[in-house]
This record gives sequence, structure tokens and C-alpha cells, in this order.
Amino acid sequence: MPEDPHYLSGLDLSGKRVVMVGGGMVAQRRLPRLVGAGAEVEVIAPHVTPSVEAMAEVGELRWHRREYADGDLTGAWYALACTDRPEVNAAVCAEAERARVFCVRADAGTEGSAVTPASGRHGGVLVGVLSGGEPLRSAAVRDSILDGLRAGTVAAEYRTPGDELPGVALVGGGPGDPELITVRGRRLLARADVVVVDRLGPRELLDELPPEVEVIDAAKIPYGRAASQDVINSTLIEQAKAGKFVVRLKGGDPYVFGRGFEEVLACADAGIPVTVVPGITSAFAVPAMADVPVTHRGVTHEVVVVSGHVPPGHPQSLTDWSALARLRGTIVLMMGVERLPQFAGTLLEGGRPGDTPVAIIEDGTMRTQRVLRSTLATVADDAASAGVRPPAIIVIGPVAALSPPPTP
Repeated sequence: MPEDPHYLSGLDLSGKRVVMVGGGMVAQRRLPRLVGAGAEVEVIAPHVTPSVEAMAEVGELRWHRREYADGDLTGAWYALACTDRPEVNAAVCAEAERARVFCVRADAGTEGSAVTPASGRHGGVLVGVLSGGEPLRSAAVRDSILDGLRAGTVAAEYRTPGDELPGVALVGGGPGDPELITVRGRRLLARADVVVVDRLGPRELLDELPPEVEVIDAAKIPYGRAASQDVINSTLIEQAKAGKFVVRLKGGDPYVFGRGFEEVLACADAGIPVTVVPGITSAFAVPAMADVPVTHRGVTHEVVVVSGHVPPGHPQSLTDWSALARLRGTIVLMMGVERLPQFAGTLLEGGRPGDTPVAIIEDGTMRTQRVLRSTLATVADDAASAGVRPPAIIVIGPVAALSPPPTP
């Protein structure tokens, strides 16, 4: 197989005129990266896709609603011929050749003076792959490299003396499945000196850490053995002051009933810088994995996420349960398994119908996930009979009765 003859280079297109001839799906795919690079993009096409039109409406690019004409590349630094008419693409490339403007021809890559590599970004690294006119091969190699970067099997970072990361990273690990942590969260986890993890964090990721990384179990198990929040805060501060990069790995999103902001405030008071990496919250992700949409058109216009940490009527409760009972939409109850009879009873007393559908998703996104569907009037007894245990997400409302059609 002959080697690719192209010279791979990075172009600084910021503030420079780039002309895209054509506004179809090929243009739609390539425009975001050009706009993201800061190019002053002009699209020349009588018709464009709705997405390209939307980009023009918000000022991300200029759209000239007409056919291409010779001279349109005057002053351009870069051009792309992306129409579905070969003769137009050839004319664009011919003008580019005369004007000494590099030009990509989408329908016949080898006939342009430039080609677009299969590209992707991870952790501040832009990867580009060319394979001599075989775009599928380029994409496959690109995907393999990106997968390796995300998994940590290909080095994305390097550290030199004096290049230590500062402070603490508060990382939301997602609902439990290790593949549902964010890319940035996984990247920072790979650079940790110390990881402080709780029970609901994605535990499988700990096995990927180098042996020299210290793992501290916060042991925040509901209604059982628990490390106090003050101890966790002091651990983060002490480890960071010792010059270590600390990742606080939490389940879900740190700011959704995760006490994450308490940890941020404690670190701030101690002068420790904190990087916050949001996570996929279990409140929405776990129901989704069980085919329970927390909203659906024509079914609900509101969704409320409620903590079940304290029962209705408790002096520390900040929830207006009578108002919740009057709602017609979705209630997502977190940490509510142990007191489910009280929550269900309060909603029934407040006027929520007994036949309101309820879905309980236990161990959501994990291999042991199971789903119990019931009604508000019977869910407490049904959950007790089924032996439902935390962690579980409880969805109350009409959406809990929805289910996708059977697979043909």
C-alpha cells in the first residue's frame, strides 16, 4: 500500500476567511470544527440544512444564499468544495489553484490540494489521521487512538518535576457504570496522587489506577458506617497541602445531593484550589437506563428531584410535601427507600391519586440493576416484598407507566 503523500499540518485559521461552497450534510459535519477554530466562515449555497441555517442566524458564520461564482475565493485562506455537483466542486478547486488557496474537495479528495483528516479531541490533544484516500481506515485509526486516550492505555499527559497539578478535583463519577464518567473526569482521575472515593463512585475505575496511587475510602454508606463530612473535608485539605493532587470521586453529580459544595467551601477556606467536574446525575440517568423518561411530551411539564434524607414533617425537612402532592408531573425521589411508606403515604394524603404509576430502579446502570413497577397506593408493600434496597431511584408520575414498544 503506497504511503499517503500529504503533508500533515495544523492551520491557524483564527480570524481568517474560510469559504465553504455547499451547505448540505457534508458542510454541516465540517463547519463546527472550523467555527470552533475561530475561522471567519462564509457559506455559499442556494440552500442549506436547518442546522447550518441556525448557525448563520446566530452569527457563527455568514450565508450567501446563491450559487457559487468565480471570484468567490478572493481573500480566502482556505476553501472547501462540498456540493453534490462534481462540476461545481471542480470549478471551486480550479479557482483555488489559480489563487494559491488550499482547497478540500469533498467528493473526490485526491483531486483537491488539501484533505481533511479524520480528527478528534481529547484532553486538549487534537488527533488527526490520514490514510491515503481511505477515509474509513482513517476514521477507524482515529477512533482507536481516542479510545486509548480515554481509557488511559495511550498516554495523554506527561508530568515533569514542578508540573504537579494543584489542589483538589471534585469529580462526578456518574450513576455507577464506569463508562458513564465524563472524559475530563477520567482524564483527571488518571493523574491523581490520591483518590478519595465514596461507595457510589464507579469502583471499577480504581483497578485501573497505578499502584502508587493512594485510595481513601470515604465509606459514606447510608444508614450505616459513615465517615463524617468534617473528616472527609480535612482529608482532602491535608492531602492537598502535602503537595498531592487529590481527586474526590463521587457518585452521580457532586452538586445534586452529593454535598460537593460543602467540600468546595472547606477547601476554599483552607486556600486549596478546586476543579469541579460535573457528573451525569443518577436522578435522570438511572431512570433513562430503565426506559423511564422523566419527561415526555404531552405527559408531564415538570420534574422535581427530591431528597429522601429526612422524612416529611421532620424539623430539618425543607420540602413542601403538600405542594408536591398537588403536582401532576414527575417526582424523582433519591435516598427514599428506607422511608418509602412515609413518602407514599404523605403524597396520598395530599391528594396524589393512588393509581399514580411508580418505578423503582435499584442499582441503576449496573449489572445488578432491577426495576420494580407499581402504583403509589401499593409501592411500599411491593418494595418490601421484593426486598428493594438502596441505592435506588424512585420515579413517581405518569412517565413511570411508559415503556418502549417491544423489539420486533
